[in-house]
Amino acid sequence: MPPQQGADALHTLHTRTVDALAGYEKMVEKAEPSFRPVAERFRAMHERHAGHIARMLAGYGVSVDAEGSIMGTVNKAVVTVRSWFDEIDEDVMDNVRSGEKTVLDAFDDAIASPVAPSDVTGLRDLRDELALLLSETAHLD
Repeated sequence: MPPQQGADALHTLHTRTVDALAGYEKMVEKAEPSFRPVAERFRAMHERHAGHIARMLAGYGVSVDAEGSIMGTVNKAVVTVRSWFDEIDEDVMDNVRSGEKTVLDAFDDAIASPVAPSDVTGLRDLRDELALLLSETAHLD
């Protein structure tokens, strides 16, 4: 079991990942056909990441809330409301990048926290995957 600080950082990372996933689930539902594949890539990645981080936490005997936090509900609501007035297309990428910054920050905190070296390696791999996807979609806006 990592020290409490490590478990807390992993838990925060899991919550932010699940919250982002909730937003992407709604985004895939509401996205314009041309943008849907991008939203699906983010959704699939966050779904994999949430599962991986949950398994890390379970290995430390920490249970997770699959529902995330109130921010997951907010993310879904923002996408829904925006879809009423505007298209869900590549114009949302500034918001996506802003939201992903909070996930990247949570990865950095978890990587810097006292967790097992193998978990640090796994977290770096997940963070790199997110950074790569953001880089690959940097041209969208």
